[in-house]
Amino acid sequence: MQQQTKRLEEFKKSVTNKFNIYNSLFLSLPYKNVENVGILIPLLLDQCEKGLKEGKDPQEILEVFFSNFVDIQDERERLDFMFRIVQYVERQVVLYDSVEDSAFPKLQEYSSSLTIKDYFELVNRTKNWDKVSKKLSTFSARIVLTAHPTQFYTPAVLDIIAELRSLIDEDRIHDIDVTLQQLGLTSLINAKKPTPLDEAKNIIYILRNTYYDAVGELYQYVKSNIRDDKFENYDLMKLGFWPGGDRDGNPFVTADITKQVADELRLTLMKCYYNELKSLRKKLTFKSMQEEISALSTKLYHAMFDPNAPISYEGIIGHLSVVREKLIADYHELYLDELDQFIDKVHIFKTHFATLDIRQDHSKHLLVVETVLKKQGIIKESIDELKEDELVKTLLEDNFKLNPKDFDDDIVKDTIVNIQNLKAIQEKNGEDGCNRYIISNSEDIFAVLFVFGLFRWCGWDEKDITFDIVPLFETMKGMDGSEEVMQTLFDIPKYRQHLERRRDIHTIMLGFSDGTKDGGYLKANWSILKTKETLSKVCKKNGIAAIFFDGRGGPPARGGGKTHRFYAAQTKDVANHEIQLTIQGQTITSTYGTKEQFIHNSEQLLTAGLSNNLFGKELTISAAQRKLIEELSELSFDKYDALKQHEKFIPYLENRSTLKYYTKANIGSRPGKRGNKKQLTLSDLRAISFVGSWSQLKQNVPGYFGLGSAFQKLKEEGRLNEVKKLYKEVPFFKALMLNSMMSLAKSNFDLTSYMKDDPEFGDFWKILHEEFELSKKMLLQISGLKILMEDEAVSRESVEIREKIVLPLLVIQQNALYHITQNSEYKELYEKIVTRSLYGNINASRNSA
Repeated sequence: MQQQTKRLEEFKKSVTNKFNIYNSLFLSLPYKNVENVGILIPLLLDQCEKGLKEGKDPQEILEVFFSNFVDIQDERERLDFMFRIVQYVERQVVLYDSVEDSAFPKLQEYSSSLTIKDYFELVNRTKNWDKVSKKLSTFSARIVLTAHPTQFYTPAVLDIIAELRSLIDEDRIHDIDVTLQQLGLTSLINAKKPTPLDEAKNIIYILRNTYYDAVGELYQYVKSNIRDDKFENYDLMKLGFWPGGDRDGNPFVTADITKQVADELRLTLMKCYYNELKSLRKKLTFKSMQEEISALSTKLYHAMFDPNAPISYEGIIGHLSVVREKLIADYHELYLDELDQFIDKVHIFKTHFATLDIRQDHSKHLLVVETVLKKQGIIKESIDELKEDELVKTLLEDNFKLNPKDFDDDIVKDTIVNIQNLKAIQEKNGEDGCNRYIISNSEDIFAVLFVFGLFRWCGWDEKDITFDIVPLFETMKGMDGSEEVMQTLFDIPKYRQHLERRRDIHTIMLGFSDGTKDGGYLKANWSILKTKETLSKVCKKNGIAAIFFDGRGGPPARGGGKTHRFYAAQTKDVANHEIQLTIQGQTITSTYGTKEQFIHNSEQLLTAGLSNNLFGKELTISAAQRKLIEELSELSFDKYDALKQHEKFIPYLENRSTLKYYTKANIGSRPGKRGNKKQLTLSDLRAISFVGSWSQLKQNVPGYFGLGSAFQKLKEEGRLNEVKKLYKEVPFFKALMLNSMMSLAKSNFDLTSYMKDDPEFGDFWKILHEEFELSKKMLLQISGLKILMEDEAVSRESVEIREKIVLPLLVIQQNALYHITQNSEYKELYEKIVTRSLYGNINASRNSA
């Protein structure tokens, strides 16, 4: 508790106070149309807070503000002023992010989270070094970066943020003032929708400027403290990459884009190698190694500009090994450490930098296979004409030679070209560069077998399929049937032989985002844990090592929240060979954006995975506890399911939220929903825009809805103590509840309370509000906390400041949504305001979508 108090004091000193000081520099930004905006924002915030507490709607709040404080009566002029406020608030968010990031290392001094250093000290006390060395020599964490459409700072703005961070570290007020002026004049958003290649380049920028050094430093730290001279687990921290490979629901990702992104990853890595070699060269000035260094330097130089002049991993290591031998033999090992650190990086990143994953939806493969079989005359119209065993035999034994030119459909053509191209990508980037094919919406064996069959038909000899085929179970139906699907696959001799060639390892992906959308918060997360346990068992029984890849979003509603807490709470029945998870949206820059944050959060993943194996008692959940979680998950699902079935559920999202504006914003290249049906259905809706819309409304429904009713039911039966006991004794349940409290803490129903009188949606709003109040009350009761996030004072403080910064923006957004429903003559401008206000709010939340 004392640690938390110290941390909060440090936070107030290094974050709250500094932000207030630097924020005041904004008040006098010398730009046209911005005079007085900075001075008026605190007044507007005050009006928003007071007005919402008094139950005023956004229109009334803004009417009072415009009449009493700025005296603007003309609606068009008011709209201009509101645009300026939105722009101003966005920049406040950037400043706050920079201040908080700058304070990160200081705050870590008072953190109770387990770093690798603490972990080694613990091991020292328990004298468990052999066990630790053994585990660390094989354990691995993989962070997979995705281009989900909430990552939209341009490289120019990321540079400004980095500059601000270093200036804030040194308190250089004058330079901060100048940089804030630069920020005021720099556009924060994309002028047009980014292409998938733009998205990839934006994230490769972070790989080059942050992760190249951060992964290297983390590896060196472990290597120098592990007490194992032979330690060389270069897979300790792996990077995965989805932009340019993830074509699920994104028609703009083509085979050509995938090829370009693979090249971009390799070329950028060569630039990193070239620059590092250049600085090493200044130290290694010894005669007999100049030729070797020069030869490598020339090859890297060509490889970083010409996609058709790659240098192999073995080629780079060959040159460096010769240099190393000479350094040891002739030059007293001078600068050997620096050379070894460079060599280690080459072993880690090879020629790929990050592994590019391919992902597509199962329905698209169904279309491709059906089209191929029609062309071959095996079926007339539908794949259903074949019995299951006939279809399996065709996929595993029939040999077709597919030519993309023989087909008209773009998806069919592109799928064939892409699978054929993957060989060339592996030749240039190495097998580590691209070796996984993920299938969304996997619900049966054909999700995997269609891909296996397509590889065969696209010219891959089945003995040479150097790809893991990864089913993604994301719906409740998919998870329920996953055990049978995997066992059936293991029973197919040809597939079993494929797994032997893949070292008897099977990666299985589970989708938190669509799971929550489908099953509600508790049921989805509980189903995922049970599915992991079941699949661990079925894999073990068949002699297969299961690796789970978690499709987690930023916020708790999409499996995000406190990652370390989540992984440390996994039970002993979950296979724990490796931790893999997706990192997306603002989580890339907010959780892994600086070198310090990346190292800290990567350490958290490693210690969470390792502590399950090595410390304390193994986590188990007893039969009685399981029965209780099961009961709660069903009760909360019933409540959530009734909400999903409510006739106003989809209309409310379409007409009272920002849902349709996600696709209008130039945030990401991917459409907001799968398919192009006119009528919006929940299953077609992307989890990002679904969860994000609830977040913009400050209602965060998917993060808790149904919990209050479930706990209330048990309370009425006199069983609340059972739930309290569950919270105390089961880390998994506690982790979920704490994440849910974060969702509740980020909610603000005052913002939309005007909807309770809405003739169409009033009753629906009341259902949401009642469950929010009930969930908050019941969660505090079962946890024994007095306020939400009581034990996380710094996170709570940060959330409060961020919510304050964006409150004026949210009131403006709600006001605009109202005017759109009134068919204002300025409807188009109000729609622009809604779209424009998405950015600042998403960034301020840091994990809203």
